[in-house]
Amino acid sequence: MQFRTPIPITEIQFPIDYHSKILSLGSCFAVNMAEKLEYFKFQNSCNPFGIIFNPVSIEKLVQRAVHKRFFTEEDIFYHNDLWHCFEVHSELSNPDKAIFLDSLNDLFDLTNQQISESTHFLITYGTAWVYRNKESNQIVANCHKVPQKQFTKELLSVERIQTALQNTIQLIQTVNPEAKFILTISPVRHIKDGFVENQWSKAHLIAAIHSTDNSQLTAHNYFPSYEIMMDELRDYRFYAEDMLHPNQLAIDYIWQRFKETAISKSALPVLEEIGSIQSSLNHRPFNPESESHQKFLVKLQKKITDICIRYPFMKFEL
Repeated sequence: MQFRTPIPITEIQFPIDYHSKILSLGSCFAVNMAEKLEYFKFQNSCNPFGIIFNPVSIEKLVQRAVHKRFFTEEDIFYHNDLWHCFEVHSELSNPDKAIFLDSLNDLFDLTNQQISESTHFLITYGTAWVYRNKESNQIVANCHKVPQKQFTKELLSVERIQTALQNTIQLIQTVNPEAKFILTISPVRHIKDGFVENQWSKAHLIAAIHSTDNSQLTAHNYFPSYEIMMDELRDYRFYAEDMLHPNQLAIDYIWQRFKETAISKSALPVLEEIGSIQSSLNHRPFNPESESHQKFLVKLQKKITDICIRYPFMKFEL
C-alpha cells in the first residue's frame, strides 16, 4: 500500500562529483544542503555574504563580485551600535566601521575567485517579497531591524525574477563559461508575509525559473526541494518547532533525493566511505584509554590517511 506520492525527479545533466567545486547561494535551505555537502567532504562554499533570500539581491552581489565593485562608506550605515550594509546579511555587521568595510571588501576577492573556479552553482531562492529602501529606492537584502516605515514592501514580478536569474547566470558565465547551474526553491514557509502571500511568492519564483529562456536552464537543472516538502512530506511532523522550517528528518530526506539525482553515481562509493568515517569520528567510547578503542583509532586514522591521499583537499579532525 502506498502512503505517499514520490515526485519523479530527472537526473541532473552534469552531476556533482568529488572533482566538482560548488558555490551555494541563497536562502537558509542553501545552508542546509551546503552542510550536507560539507559533511560528505565535497568542495563546497556557501553564501560568502550570508543568507540572501531574494533573486535581485543575489544578482546584485554576484554583479559586485564579478566586477569587483567594492563597497564604500556610502554603502554602509550605523544602527543599534553596529555598522551594517543593506546588501548583506546581519551576521557580517560589526561595531568597527573600518574593520567592517575591509572585511566586506576582502570577501570580494574570495567570491570572485570562487565564481571563477566553481564548476557548479547551487542557487536557492527563498521569496519573491522584497523591501525597498525609500531613501535610496533600492531593494535590500536585509533590513537590519531598521524601522519598517523606511521601506516599502513589494512582490517581484515573474518577469523581474527572470531578469535577475538571467543576469546572475550571464554574469557568472562572463568569468566562468563552463559553469553549471542547479536551481531550487526553498521549502521554508515565509508565513510572516501571510499564508496566501507565501504561496503567491513561491508561485512567482517557480514560474520564473521554468519560463526562463537560457540554454543552461533545462528540466535537468531544477531540483524540486519545495515540491518534495509540499507533496512527499506533507505533514507537520517534518517541520521544526516553528512549523516553518524543515526539521532534520525532512532535510535528511531531501538530501537523499538530491543525492540520488544530482550526485554522480561514480561518487557514491566515496560518499559512503566518508559517511562511515564521519560516523566513526562521532563515536564516543565508554573508555577512551582502552586497548580496543586505541585499535579503533589506528584503523580510523588509516582510513582517513588513505582517502586524503586520493583527495588531498579533504580535511578530518580525529
